[in-house]
Amino acid sequence: MDQPVQYSEDKIVTLEWQEHIRRRPGMYIGKLGDGQSADDGIYVLLKEAIDNSIDEFMMGFGKKIEVTIENSRVVIRDYGRGIPLGKVKDVASKMNTGAKYDSSVFKKSVGLNGVGIKAVNALSTEFMIRSFRDGQCKKVVFSKGIIQEDAEICPSNEKNGTETSFVPDKDLFVNFNYLDDYIVPMLKNYVYLNTGLTIVYNGESYKSENGLLDLLNENMSSEGVYPIIHLKGQDIEIAMTHNNQYSEEYYSFVNGQHTTQGGTHLLAFREALYKTIKDFYKKDFDNNDIKASIAAAVSIKVEEPVFESQTKTKLGSKNMKPEGESIRNFMMNFVCKELDNYLHKNPETAQLLLKKLQDNERDRKAISGIQKLAKERAKKVSLHNRKLRDCNVHYNTNDPRKTESTIFITEGDSASGSITKSRDVQTQAVFSLRGKPLNCFGLTKKVVYENEEFNLLQAALNIEEGIENIRYNKVVIATDADVDGMHIRLLMITFFLNFFPEVIKTKHLYILQTPLFRVRNKQKTFYCYTEEEKANAIAACGKNPEMTRFKGLGEISPDEFKHFIGPEMRIEPVLIKKEDQILDLMQFYMGKNTPDRQNFIIDNLVIEEDRLEPEEEEGVTITD
Repeated sequence: MDQPVQYSEDKIVTLEWQEHIRRRPGMYIGKLGDGQSADDGIYVLLKEAIDNSIDEFMMGFGKKIEVTIENSRVVIRDYGRGIPLGKVKDVASKMNTGAKYDSSVFKKSVGLNGVGIKAVNALSTEFMIRSFRDGQCKKVVFSKGIIQEDAEICPSNEKNGTETSFVPDKDLFVNFNYLDDYIVPMLKNYVYLNTGLTIVYNGESYKSENGLLDLLNENMSSEGVYPIIHLKGQDIEIAMTHNNQYSEEYYSFVNGQHTTQGGTHLLAFREALYKTIKDFYKKDFDNNDIKASIAAAVSIKVEEPVFESQTKTKLGSKNMKPEGESIRNFMMNFVCKELDNYLHKNPETAQLLLKKLQDNERDRKAISGIQKLAKERAKKVSLHNRKLRDCNVHYNTNDPRKTESTIFITEGDSASGSITKSRDVQTQAVFSLRGKPLNCFGLTKKVVYENEEFNLLQAALNIEEGIENIRYNKVVIATDADVDGMHIRLLMITFFLNFFPEVIKTKHLYILQTPLFRVRNKQKTFYCYTEEEKANAIAACGKNPEMTRFKGLGEISPDEFKHFIGPEMRIEPVLIKKEDQILDLMQFYMGKNTPDRQNFIIDNLVIEEDRLEPEEEEGVTITD
C-alpha cells in the first residue's frame, strides 16, 4: 500500500503572479488555441493590449492607434497621455495595479481589474512597454513576466503615448498564427464604437463617421426592408432594421467590448423593443413576430461593469453604475421615448416595419401546426438517440470548459461511429446525418420543421429561438474528403446560411480537416493532409515506407481518429464577409440554374493525370 502523502507546511506554495497566470491561463484569457478560432487566447492578448489605448481615447486623449503584426510580433502604439513614467514597470507587472480603480480618471473603462496587460506580459516570451510623456521616455522589458531590462528615464522627441510590443509564448500557443479574418472585424468594431478614432493596421486605416449605422451596413448580408433606425443618447447607441433573413442578428457592446453572448443590456433592449412596438401600433404582437429577421447593434457605457468572465463576453451588471439606475430602466426609458419619436417622425419607415411584422405573423401562423409536431419529434434528440451522442459540457452553461464544447456533424453511421469511439465524451458530441441533406436554398423556414434531419439538428443545437443559448461553441462539419463529402459540406453550409447565418457570423461553424494519407515505417508514422506533407513524410521514412490513402472517415480506426479530433485537431472556420455577396453565390451554386453551373464546371475543369502509378512510385508500398 502506498504511503499517504504528508500534508505539512512545506506543501503550501505561494506562486509568483506570472507563474500563476502561466499555470492557469484559462482563468485570465479563456483558452490557449492556435489562432484558428476567434476566441483563441492570442486574440484575447491583442484585445487586452489595445483596450488600454481605447480607454485613453474614450477619455479624450489620442485619436490614432497603430497596430502592427509581423512574424508573430505585435506592436501597439497610441498617442494618449502616456503612462506616468514612475509606474510603467508596476502597471505591467504588479497585479491589481492601474488607474482604472479611480473612476474619475477612467469612468467607463473596459478593463477594471488590473489584470489584462499583466496576462499579456506573463504569456509572452518577449514583452516591452515604453511610455512617452512630456519629452521623456521610460522602457521596461520582460520575458514570461520576468523583468529583463528596467531602463532609466531618458529624453525623447516622440509624441506622448504608449507603445506595447509582445510575442506570444510559442510553447503555450503551439503553432499559432494571427488571422486577419478575425483581427480586422475586431478593429472595425473599435472604430464603429469610437467615432473619430483611426486605427492603422499594417498600413491600412480604419475609421467610422456613423458609428453603429456603419457597423450594420458593413455586416448585414441582406438589405434592410426599411432604412436603418439610428438612435444615440448619453451612454447609449442603437441601430436596427429588419431584413429578409429568418434569424435574429445582434451586435452588442459594453464600453467598447463586444459582448458576443449578450447579457443584461441585450435582454433589456429586447424587452423595451417589444413594449415600444406594441404600444406604437396598439396591437399585442407576438414577441417572436417582432424579433424575427431583426438586425440590431446595441452599445452602452456602464461604470464599473461586471462581466461573467475575464474574457468579458457577457454582461452581468444590473445597474448603469454602482447603486445607480438599473440597466433595464435606463434602456426602457431610452427606447420607449426615442424609438416612438422616430416612428412618429418617419411614417414611411413605420409603415414598412408594420408590413414586416404582419408578414412575420402570417409566416409564423402558417407553420405553427408543423412546429408543434416538429417539437414533439425533436424530443427524440437525447443522449440515447442514435442521431445525437451528446457530451457532458455545453456552451450555454457556466462550466469553465464550455469553450471546448464541440459537436461533429457527420455523414452516415460508419463515420459517426469512428468519431463517437474516439471523442472526448466530456466536451465532444456527434450528430449523424442520414444520407445527403436537402438543398434548402430558396425554401422557407417551414422546411426546417417538416424535414426531420433539419428539425432534429436545430433542436440538438438549441438555436430555434436564436443562438444566445447555442449548446456547442464549435459546430464542426465532418465529411469525407471526396466529391460526395464536399457536396454534403456545401448543403450543410447552405442550411446555416439560409436559416441561421448568425451561427457563421459569430464564428461557431467549422470544417474538420482529416489526413488524406498515412505514411509509416516500423519506427515512424506520419499523417499527411497535403501532397507536400506526403512527399516530406516519404523522404523522412526512407526506403520502402507504407502509404495509405484514406478515402472516408469510417475507414480510419478509432485509435487513429483520436489524433485528429484531439488537442491538435485541424479545423477551418467558415467565414463570410459583406463583399462575398452571399445571396448571389448561393443562387449560382445552389439555385436552379443547372445549365449555367454545368458550363462553369466544364470551363473550369482540371484533369490531373496520376503522375505515378503504384508500381511506378519507387520505394513506396501503397494500400487503400
